[in-house]
Amino acid sequence: MPYSLFDLNQMEQSAFTEALGEIFEQTPTIASQAWEQRPFTDVDDLHQKMLTVVNAMSDEQQFALICAHPDLGSKAKMAEASTQEQAGAGLDRLTAEEYDRFHRLNEQYKSQFGFPFIIAVKNHTKTSILEAFETRLQHSQPDEMRQAIAEISQIAYFRLLQQVTV
Repeated sequence: MPYSLFDLNQMEQSAFTEALGEIFEQTPTIASQAWEQRPFTDVDDLHQKMLTVVNAMSDEQQFALICAHPDLGSKAKMAEASTQEQAGAGLDRLTAEEYDRFHRLNEQYKSQFGFPFIIAVKNHTKTSILEAFETRLQHSQPDEMRQAIAEISQIAYFRLLQQVTV
């Protein structure tokens, strides 16, 4: 259910956290801490203030945020927003061969970097996601940590655009 920016600015911290706690996958503390930076002038301001919280996190906290995300194309239980996002890119309709390829790439990526591959699927297709997998497997671990946080930031922005009206 979308929330108005006005209502979000008026909410108690617990209600705000309940409303926006899943903007960052399974990490409601980001919304809770961003609440302290009210009022928000628009969705971009809210997003930037949430990113301020993310950027202030320790490496261990950012790693936990990255690890909270599901594997792409997996059949595991995931947040409703993740389910919808992956369906939008066709990842809920993979052939057996495509599923196997995604599974292999996910496993290779996790083995190499220690966390799941994350990409803001909204602007992607199965093909472009597979190409990104192949490219990003060539990166260093620190580069991929930064890329994962950048992708998470983009995912959060897309989710805010769905959840917040002005």
